[in-house]
Amino acid sequence: MAQPRYTFTQRLLHWLVALLLFGLLCSGTLFWLLGSEGIANLFGEDFAATLVTIHKSVGATVLLLTLVRLALRRRSPAPAYEPPLGKGEQFVGGALHVLLYIGLLAITIGAAVAVVSAGHPLEFFGLSIELPLAENPELAKMLFGYHGLGALAIFVLVVIHTAAGLKHWRLKDGVMTRISLP
Repeated sequence: MAQPRYTFTQRLLHWLVALLLFGLLCSGTLFWLLGSEGIANLFGEDFAATLVTIHKSVGATVLLLTLVRLALRRRSPAPAYEPPLGKGEQFVGGALHVLLYIGLLAITIGAAVAVVSAGHPLEFFGLSIELPLAENPELAKMLFGYHGLGALAIFVLVVIHTAAGLKHWRLKDGVMTRISLP
């Protein structure tokens, strides 16, 4: 019997978001370690500005793709596990997925509000998007702090998710077949 799988679109979006999220975590770590000024001093003003724009744009893309993934998940629920997993493992896996979705939504929406509150435009690959929010430096500072903590939480969840995936891949129990591309 063939292993039930997510739709091709769901599988493609999963891996695309994973790739984009990896880039966001790497660039976010660079911002955390060096700050925008440190990046500008080390690599130049143009590189720093471009990196900020790309980080914002890719973050907005992750938000949009996450919303698409949630809509698709509603239309096409997760396939059954063959062979079935234990209730505990299903609960932990389901909770991890819920936390990842909530985290991705919260971190991207919070970042958008932080950017606008800091008096900067939202940028999406060259487009400037206006939000009807007043400049509020204190709110921006707080939200950027939460953005960093959220990124750390997402990183931990991704490590756990990846470790679980590697475990199932090693066990060859069919779980990874559900989400693999080929």
